[in-house]
Amino acid sequence: MDCAVLEREFAADQFKLLVMDMDSTLITIECIDEIADFVGKKAEVAAITEAAMRGEIKDFSDSLNRRVALLKGVPESALEAVFTERLALSPGARELLGFAQQAGWKTLLVSGGFTYFTERLQHQLGLHFTRANTLEIVNGQLTGRVTGPIVDAALKRDTVEQTCARLGCTPAQALVIGDGANDLEMMRIAGASVAFRAKPAVQAQTDFCINHGGLDTLVKWLQPTQ
Repeated sequence: MDCAVLEREFAADQFKLLVMDMDSTLITIECIDEIADFVGKKAEVAAITEAAMRGEIKDFSDSLNRRVALLKGVPESALEAVFTERLALSPGARELLGFAQQAGWKTLLVSGGFTYFTERLQHQLGLHFTRANTLEIVNGQLTGRVTGPIVDAALKRDTVEQTCARLGCTPAQALVIGDGANDLEMMRIAGASVAFRAKPAVQAQTDFCINHGGLDTLVKWLQPTQ
């Protein structure tokens, strides 16, 4: 089954904002893992990523700092290579975004990943808002640090609340899609939440679970406006 048993129906006109996680949700890869591949540390970084997404590492900021530290010395050109050669949209992403546009929804990409990728996706896909972490780059190389506050579960939630306030709607009018434990706080305040090929702990706490189909599966579940 692709869908949990629903206790209530949803309609497209209930929502004003579509909120998406980036890595392994809007896109098929974990960008930090692919960056690490350039210095032969993909397995080490990926293991921390997986543990964090399963909720086994409770402090997302700590897990991110540990992973980013392993990227010290990676050339900035590696980021471009990841974006152009390895990054791909998840199946059904364009269809979902097209539906969101037709429905008049605004779109927010909020990620524990990096602005290098969210900003390019915003331009490429016409997304309205983005929030992510900024990798520190000095003399064309990653320093192994991020600058500014880390986008963890709490900041993801706060970003959804702030964006809704900016749009004049409530979080109950937001539809949130994610795959990891750090998405749960923003899912809890949303009007509807979607676990996309997600960890079991996430699937157990959401309204929809997409395990096999694409993101456009969600479109089929939304009830037509009467």
